[in-house]
Amino acid sequence: MIAIPNVVSTSPARIRRQWVKRIQWGALFGLMVLIYGSHAPLITLTKVDGKVPFNPSSCVVMIEFAKLLISLATLVLTGGTSALKAPQRLILVAPYAVPAILYALNNNLVVLMQAYMDPSSYQVLSNLKIAFTALLYSLCLGKRLQHAQWFALGLLMAAGVCHTYSSLDLGDSVRANADDVSSLHITAWGLFLVLVYCFVSGLAAVYTERVLKSQKLPLSLQNLYLYVFGVAINGLSSFSTLAGKKSLLDGYSGVVWVIIAGQAANGLLMSVVLKHGSGITRLFVISCSMLVNALLSWAILGLQLTPFFLLPVSMIGLAAYLYYR
Repeated sequence: MIAIPNVVSTSPARIRRQWVKRIQWGALFGLMVLIYGSHAPLITLTKVDGKVPFNPSSCVVMIEFAKLLISLATLVLTGGTSALKAPQRLILVAPYAVPAILYALNNNLVVLMQAYMDPSSYQVLSNLKIAFTALLYSLCLGKRLQHAQWFALGLLMAAGVCHTYSSLDLGDSVRANADDVSSLHITAWGLFLVLVYCFVSGLAAVYTERVLKSQKLPLSLQNLYLYVFGVAINGLSSFSTLAGKKSLLDGYSGVVWVIIAGQAANGLLMSVVLKHGSGITRLFVISCSMLVNALLSWAILGLQLTPFFLLPVSMIGLAAYLYYR
């Protein structure tokens, strides 16, 4: 999904390299969409009596730790350990703490928002992070988007809203009692929190892209810095919530470890996209993953798809065409 600039030369070698690059990015995009889309159905498969048996914050720590180990192994295997021998100035390392702080903040916001809105309202309003990411991408990175690209991103956001709407049973929600927590509801404080969540989400992605591209360091070393802070910050948050309750790995199963492996791989693949591509591609990955999520939920969990499902599919396809043409 990353646009490849046109080249004047049409030599067979140049054309072959161009196609190899397209195939590589296509495979990377497809793998990320599959992992993102399978996350929610896999979480559902772990539930026991309708509840997740493990602590989500401990799962985040394990994902960060897995990314840290893979980054270290990659650095060693690629001969990049020489970069570790050279003392790094604090001014080069400190910026990598910011994404960890922002992502930890958003993880806590997701939990906090549940008290002020229903999950369906959250799913609809969280699509605003597309708008925040695009605005911050343009302002902070100096990337000027064309009118057609802005329209494409708006279409992408609308597709997310339509996809969420297609899965809602509004009839039951309207008939539900006002005190019923399953009914559609949102408070002013909930609206404020979801706006903060979307802003922080966009800021984290744009800031990470800026740091990765501004420093001429091996990506594996940059990932190492990122995930050292990620493990430390999320570890502190996790241990504080687990104090006196469950052990770190309590409730883990084979499916949970598959989730951890998949999310760790996706985080590392996203670093490649942010380093060598564009943060906007991340938005298309997330949007396309909604469709994979729906298909897997239909195939694995037996959920029903409605004809309305075809509308967000068409909108995402049109948005991709308009943005990358």
